[in-house]
Formats: sequence, structure tokens, C-alpha cells
Amino acid sequence: MNIENILTDKIVQGFKEIYNLTIDKPELQATRKDFEGDVTLVVFPYVKQLRKNPKEVAETIGQYLKENVPDIKDYNVVGGFLNLVIDDAHYTRFLNDIYADKNYGLTPAKNEKAMMVEYSSPNTNKPLHLGHIRNNLLGHSISEIYKATGKPVIKTQIINDRGIHICKSMLAWQKFGAGETPESSGLKGDKLAGKYYVKFDQEYKKQIAELKAQGLSEEEAKKQAPILLEAQEMLRKWEAKDPEVMELWHKMNHWVYKGFDQTYKDLGVSFDKNYYESETYLLGKKVVEEGLKKGIFFQKEDGSVWADLSAEGLDEKLLLRGDGTSVYMTQDIGTAIKRFEDFDIDSHIYVVGNEQDYHFQVLFLILKKLGYDWADKLYHLSYGMVELPHGKMKSREGTVVDADDLMEEMTNTAREISQELGKLEGYSDEEKERLYRIIGLGALKYYILKVDPKRTIMFDPKKSIDFQGNTGPFIQYTYARIQSILRKAQDLRSQDYAIEVLHPKEKEVIKQLELFPSVIANAANQQNPGVIANYVYDLVKAYNSFYQSVPILAADSKNEQIFRVKLSEKVGDTIQNGFKLLGIEVPERM
Repeated sequence: MNIENILTDKIVQGFKEIYNLTIDKPELQATRKDFEGDVTLVVFPYVKQLRKNPKEVAETIGQYLKENVPDIKDYNVVGGFLNLVIDDAHYTRFLNDIYADKNYGLTPAKNEKAMMVEYSSPNTNKPLHLGHIRNNLLGHSISEIYKATGKPVIKTQIINDRGIHICKSMLAWQKFGAGETPESSGLKGDKLAGKYYVKFDQEYKKQIAELKAQGLSEEEAKKQAPILLEAQEMLRKWEAKDPEVMELWHKMNHWVYKGFDQTYKDLGVSFDKNYYESETYLLGKKVVEEGLKKGIFFQKEDGSVWADLSAEGLDEKLLLRGDGTSVYMTQDIGTAIKRFEDFDIDSHIYVVGNEQDYHFQVLFLILKKLGYDWADKLYHLSYGMVELPHGKMKSREGTVVDADDLMEEMTNTAREISQELGKLEGYSDEEKERLYRIIGLGALKYYILKVDPKRTIMFDPKKSIDFQGNTGPFIQYTYARIQSILRKAQDLRSQDYAIEVLHPKEKEVIKQLELFPSVIANAANQQNPGVIANYVYDLVKAYNSFYQSVPILAADSKNEQIFRVKLSEKVGDTIQNGFKLLGIEVPERM
């Protein structure tokens, strides 16, 4: 059992028995390097209630723990800090207990209701870009982290396959495409759709300039540009199920879905269920119309339907336009209801950028007004944008970092650096290419996921692929080093050891291993994969310090060799398990 759990139970028990004081989870932390000890209890939170001197409370609890916890070898008190010295036997026993468990830290699935995690949610008028990469990596990792706590998870996406933006891409292809297809152009289908979305914007701007030259204001020109009016008419025809428009829509969406599937495969993410806005918006419209009849919503003179949220400190929110067409909010209302009808889930997490904070605040409030009890079980995992040195990305202007291109660039960078280091003798070309991709994508994923989701990221591909410091390749290299040791020590891994006294560096590594289950729980509670990423980095730092300080295969005794090999193996397993939660592969050789 984890020493922190043992101590927590006994500390709570001690305060109750000695002082008749019921306390919550005590504040435990690693003992500072300049004091003797392994774990420190902070007693300051309790002295006010007890009306006693902090040092006296620490001494009393310290003595109680020494008498009641066999693994406590000694203790010392510094002010209100109780420093506990843990016997080496606890750490050797702990390593022995977890050694054979390849899934150490990962809780098997519990028999309980699932949660749903929505991420990606692309539009079918353009390819995925760098912002989508952060979204997909966060959604996938959060799903895996919750699974590691035993929580069943259903991964889903809503594909935004209808609306004015989709019609813009369709119309531009119809007007300027000359029958171009993914096969004839050599472009992935999503890239081809994106090409014509950019083409629409170019033509739209040209028409605005022409109308302004004729004397219209910019606002008037934007509304009256012929190509925009055509796109709006196409949307109305789509909602009326016009055969010609529907045929074009099905054809272009088919191209885009094939492109998305390839990008998802390359990125290593997947979904259990897809929802389509073209299907869920109808349910949303029906619910809004019913809400209007019940007086939950109101209608303006132009026929548009609105939700009045002013009593809740918000404003009025449009739900249906005057011409009867729906908006994103309408679709999201329908999608949320459909999901709780389709699955027996107890909660739902939306992984969406912080630009949509207000949208989800409104969505959750509207669903609550509609009387859905599960509206309190909806959460928005809001994350910061990914920025570039040259500024914000804009899809309609074509100034985006394409997801496929970025993954390819990362692989190429890994190839260049690996070739410079010259450590791949004996690899086939196929093995080299696979390794370059593992390193490149590992660098990309780690760089993005190690940052708290709430923070904005300034993405720098070169920094992300450094083989030193807090990077994916640095951690992957340590894993590969451990596998090299294990290949040389196959015979030692099945043997037993007897160790009484640990080297301080060995002890530090095992302390890090002990933290892994609680780190996973913290990452789930905080909805932050960075907790896992930075833990793995700390584990790797502790291991590398151990590796550089003590011999492993050349240790003085057979017992030490066996113990250090097994310790190395468990670190490797934990790196692999931690990186699996981030969707990152680890190479056997590097």
C-alpha cells in the first residue's frame, strides 16, 4: 500500500484518539532536501482548533505514528512541520508488490454509468488544423485518463456538416471547381473543400470592394454581395432538401470524411460514436418550438425565436432565425438531448476552446430551463488557443497550420535530428521511418499536453523536438535506454533479491513510482493531462539521476544488480503507461 495512504489513515486516527478532533485529509508533502525525512506533515491547519503549540502537536503526532506505523523509522520536528523517516524496507517491499503488474496505476473498468467526452467537432468545409490538434489530443487524453481511474468513457464528436460555411465551400466548388475531385487533383478531400472555402472568401472580398466602389457602405456591401446571397439561398434549399443541393452536399462531405479519417488515424485518436449536425438540428428546432409554446422562449416581430436570459445576468440568445433556419445553439440543444437518449451516461464533457465559454454557459442554462435534470452534469473543458509567431490562424484566409502538414513536418524534423546524432545503425529504412514518426508525433503531443489546458500555447516545432529537457523525445530516449538495459539483463529479471539498505537515488525513484495512482486521480479531477506529462518527466529525471549515480549491470553484488534491473523495468512500464494516457508511443530502440 502507498505510504501516503497508510499515513493518511493513521494521522486521521491519531488526531481523533489523542485530541478528539476529526480532520479531513491531512496535508502531506515531500520533505525538503535540507531536512532529514521522506514525508512531511504540516500541522499548522489544526493548532488553532486545538489551541496548542505547533511543535507540541507535531511531537505528539510524531510519537503516535512511530508507535503505530511499523514503516516509520524515526521523525523530527521543525516548527509546525513533522518530518517522517520511512524505513527502506517499505520501499523495497512496495517495488516487489507492484513489479509483476504491467498495468500498475491503471484501475480496471468499474460497473457504473459511463461519461461522454466530446472533442474534435470539425466543420466539413476545411481540413483539420493546429487548433484541432490540441482539441483532439486533449479530448483523447482526458478520455484515457478517466478510463485509467476505472470510469467507462464514450468518446464522441459532432460533425458540423450543415450551415452557411458549408454552403460557401459547396458554392465556390460549383462555380469555380470545373469538376475537380480528390482523385483528379491529388488532394485529400478535406483539403479540396478547404481550398474552395478560401476561394469563396477571395471572391466575396472582391465583390465587397466592387459594391463599395459603387457607393455602398461596407456593412451594406457585406450583406448584398451576390455570392453571399447565393450561399444563403443554397442553405435554404438544403433545408428544403433540394435534390441538386443534397447531391452536391453528399458528394463533398464524402470527400471530407475520408480526409478526416486519415488525419485521425495518423494522429492516433478515435471515436465511439459520431453525431451529425444535419441530423440533430431538427430535434433542436422541435424542442425550441415546443419551448416557445410553453412560454420558455419568446418570438420577435420578424419571426425569430429567442431565449431571455437577462434574469440570470446574461442577455437574449437567438435560437431560430426569422426564416426558420437554425443556429449552432439549436443544434447543440438537439445533440445534447439525443446523447442522453442514446446512452445511459451520468455526465458529459465538451472539449472546446475558451472562445466558446459564453456559448456553453448559455447552452447549459437553456437545457436547465427546458427541465432536463442532467443539465447539471454538463461540463465545458475550456482550453486556450494555440498561437504562432506570425499571429492568429484564419481558415477563410488560408493562414492556418494544416494538421497533416504539421505532422509531416514533425516527422521530417525528427529524421534530420536523428540522422545528425547517427545512432540508428542496423535499422532498416522501414524501421527508421517508423521511429521518426514516433519521435516526431511524440514531440508534438507532449509539447501540447504538458501545458495546462487553460493556458494559451505559443507553438514552436523546433523546441518541441529537443532531445534535452522537458520534451517527449527526452522521455522516449530514457525509455529506450531502459529497454537496452533489460535486453542485456534478461536472466536477472526472473530472479529474487534481498536488499536491506537503499541508495538515496534508488529511494527517490521508488517514491516517484508510488505517486503514479494519485497522479492519475489528480489529472482526472483537474481535467489536465499536463499533470501526467510533468509527472512522467519528474520520474525520468529521478531515474536519470539514479542511472548516473550508481552502476546497474556492474553493481557490486548480484542482489543490487537484480534490484536495479527490476527498478529500471518498473520505471519503463510506468513511462509507457503514463505516455499511453497521453496517446504517445515509446520506442524500444532509439
